[in-house]
Amino acid sequence: MTVLTYKQPEVTDEMIRFHGLTPEEYQKIQEILGRNPNYTELGIFSVMWSEHCSYKNSIALIKTLPREGKYLLAKAGEENAGAVDIGDGLAVVFKIESHNHPSAIEPYQGAATGVGGILRDIFTMGARPIAALNSLRFGSPDNPRVRYLLDGVVRGIGDYGNSFGVPTVGGEVYFDDSYTGNPLVNAMAVGIVKSDKIASAVASGVGNVLMIVGSKTGRDGIHGATFASEEISEKSTEKRPSVQIGDPFMEKLLLEATLEIIKEDLIVGIQDMGAAGITCSTSEMSAKGETGVEIDIEETPVREAAMTPYEILLSESQERMLVCVKKGNESKVADIFDKWGLDSKIIGKVTSDKMMTIKFNGDIVSQIPSDSLVLGGGAPVYQRETKRPAYMDELHKIDLSSYSLKQDWNKILLRMMAAPNICHKGWVHEQYDSTVRTGTAVGPGSDAAIIRLRKTKKLLAMTTDCNPRFVYTNPKIGTRSAVAEAARNIVCSGGKPLAVTNCLNFGNPYKPEVYYCFSEAIKGMGEACEVFETPVTGGNVSFYNEDPEGAVFPTPTIGMIGLIEDSSHITTQWFKDEADSVFLLGETKEELGASEYLNTVFKQTKGDVPVLNLEAEKNLQDALLDAIKSGWIKSAHDTSEGGLAVSLAECSISNRERQLGLTCELDESIRYDCLLFGESQSRVVISSSKENQSKVIEHFGSKNIPIKLIGKTGGDRLKINNLVNISLLELTDSFFNSLHNIMESPKSAEGNI
Repeated sequence: MTVLTYKQPEVTDEMIRFHGLTPEEYQKIQEILGRNPNYTELGIFSVMWSEHCSYKNSIALIKTLPREGKYLLAKAGEENAGAVDIGDGLAVVFKIESHNHPSAIEPYQGAATGVGGILRDIFTMGARPIAALNSLRFGSPDNPRVRYLLDGVVRGIGDYGNSFGVPTVGGEVYFDDSYTGNPLVNAMAVGIVKSDKIASAVASGVGNVLMIVGSKTGRDGIHGATFASEEISEKSTEKRPSVQIGDPFMEKLLLEATLEIIKEDLIVGIQDMGAAGITCSTSEMSAKGETGVEIDIEETPVREAAMTPYEILLSESQERMLVCVKKGNESKVADIFDKWGLDSKIIGKVTSDKMMTIKFNGDIVSQIPSDSLVLGGGAPVYQRETKRPAYMDELHKIDLSSYSLKQDWNKILLRMMAAPNICHKGWVHEQYDSTVRTGTAVGPGSDAAIIRLRKTKKLLAMTTDCNPRFVYTNPKIGTRSAVAEAARNIVCSGGKPLAVTNCLNFGNPYKPEVYYCFSEAIKGMGEACEVFETPVTGGNVSFYNEDPEGAVFPTPTIGMIGLIEDSSHITTQWFKDEADSVFLLGETKEELGASEYLNTVFKQTKGDVPVLNLEAEKNLQDALLDAIKSGWIKSAHDTSEGGLAVSLAECSISNRERQLGLTCELDESIRYDCLLFGESQSRVVISSSKENQSKVIEHFGSKNIPIKLIGKTGGDRLKINNLVNISLLELTDSFFNSLHNIMESPKSAEGNI
C-alpha cells in the first residue's frame, strides 16, 4: 500500500490576500503560532477568522443584547441553537441562519442546504425538528432573473423540507429592488427536546475518541465561509464550488441516528459540520471543553480521490457531524450509524494540550491553539467606524399635502392587495408541506404559525418578521418595530412571546454608513427585547450583502417563539361569524412615512418611521392576551404593512372557506390616505360576539388602551365609510392571484448576476 505524502505550497503575499486576511491579521497569526503559518494553517485561519465564523465585526455589539432570562437553558453563542424551558419537562430549541450568497449563484442548492444546516443545528441539541420557517427577500418579481432566483429558492426549500419530513409552516416574502442582485434567504427551524436531555457541542475527557459520522467528505463547499464574507460580484459565479450539495434523505437518517446516540447517553458532545466543516467543529468543541484534539485527517471517509488535508479540513460537505464518544461506547455508536446506513469513523481523540493538531499519515500538517480560532477566544474583534447616512435627513422630509386625496380608493385598495409585498404568497407556501407530522394547528396565512406539542395541552406559536423599509429609513426605530411586530403576531395568535433569534443581514461593515445602520439596529433590538422580555438566544450575522449596484436594505430579521397554554386560546386573523362586533385597538395617526402605500402608488420611500411607544405596545399586547384567554376574542390581526384597509380586507377574505364582509365607520378627521393606508404602529383589529362586546370595551378601557367599535361583520362586501365599497370577490382575485400570475409568466434563463 502506497503511503500518501503531502507537500504544502509555499505561503506568499498573494496567497495571504486570496485567503482574505489583512496584514494585521497575518501578523497576529504569526504571534499566536510563534512562526509563519503553513498553507493548511493559512486556510484554517482564513475560514475561522472570516466574518461568517468569527463575527469579528459584530460580536462586540451583539454582546450588548439582552441574553439572560429565567427560562433560558442555552444562552446565545453557547450551543448550536437557543433553548427555552416551556414546562412539562420540555424545552423548545430554535435558531435562524442565512444562506444568502450561495442562493444568489445557485438558488436551488443554496436554499436547500440552508434548510439542511439549520435543521442539523436543532437535532445536534437532541431536539426533534417540528417546524421550519423562512424569511425571503428578492428584487422586483417583474424581473425575469428575480423570478428565476425565487423559483429556485422556493423549490430548494420545499424539496429539502418535504423530503426530510418537517412542516414548513410560515415565514415572509418581501420584494424590493435593493435585493435584485443579492437575495436574502434566512431559514429558521424549531425543535422539541426533554429539558434534561439537551446535548452539548463539547469535546472533553482526555482519551475520548472523536468520530465523524454521516456523509462522506467531498470538495463541495470549500471556502464557503470565506465566500459568504465578501460582496457578490460578476465573478461570484466562478465560486459555485463554494456552494454545498444537500441530500435530505441522508439528513433524515442522520437525524434518527443522532437522536438515538443521544438518547442512549453514549456521547460527551456533538456538533454539526456546517461552515468551515471539520475545522470549525474540532476547534470549537475542544475550545469549549478547554481541551485539545488530535485528528488523523487521512481517516476521514471521502468521496473523491486524492483529497489533500487542506481540502478535507475546509470542505463544507453536508449531512456530517463530529461526535465526542464516551470511553467504551465506540462500537455502540458505530453499530447505530451502521444500522441507519451511515458512515462512522474514528478520526481522532481528545488531548490535554489545548491544541488542534492535524496529522496526515503520521506527519503533523497543522498545529494551532484551539481557542485562538474561535469566537470569544483569539479571533480578532473589531468595532468599525460609524457615519449616519446622508440620505436619511432628506428621506425623512415629507409633505403630506403633496399627495392628492382625490383618488378612487376602491382601485387603490385593489392595487394594494395585489402588491407583491401584500398579496397572498400561496404560490410560495403551497410548494411546502405544511402539515407533515400532523402537528400543525395553524399553517401559513395567519399572523403566526402554531404547532401542537404531543402529550400536552400546550402549543408553540412562531413567526419571522422585519419591515426592511422601516430599518432603511430609521434603523433603530425600524428594528424596534420588527421586534414589536413579531411579538404582536405571537399575541394575536394567542401566545405569550418567549424569546428571539435573529438573522442580521447588512452590507459591507467596513463602510461607515452600513455599520451605523448595524449598530443602531442592535440598539433598537436590545431596547425592544428588554421591554417584551424576549431575550436573544442566538442567530446569525450576514454582512457583505451587496452587489455592484449597492447594498441591500438593512434587514435584521426577527424569529420569535411564543407559548400557547391551551388550544382554546388559538386565535386566527379572519372573521368568524355574521354580526360579530369589530374593534380597532390603538390609534391611527396622520403618518405615511416609509409606507407600502407610498411605494406601491407613488414609487417612493419617504418619511420617517411611524412613532412607536414600546411600553404602550407591551401594555396593549398584555391586555389582548388576557382578553383572548378570557374567551372574548374571536379573531385578531395586527395592522402593519399596507395599513388598516388592507388589514380589514385580509380579515374578510383570508379564510377562503368562509369569507365575511364588513361594514365599518372610521375616524374621518384624519386624512383619507393615512386613515386607510398609513402604518401607525401598535394597532390590532379584533372581533367578538355581540354578547361579549361590553366586556371587551370595559377590559381595554380599564387598561387605558384606545379601543373603538368600528363595525359589524356580514354580507359580501367591504365597506369603509363612503370611501371603499368593494366586493369580496374582487378583493379575493387581487389578493390571491397576483403573485401566481407573475410567477407563471415566462421564466428567464439563468442570466448574469
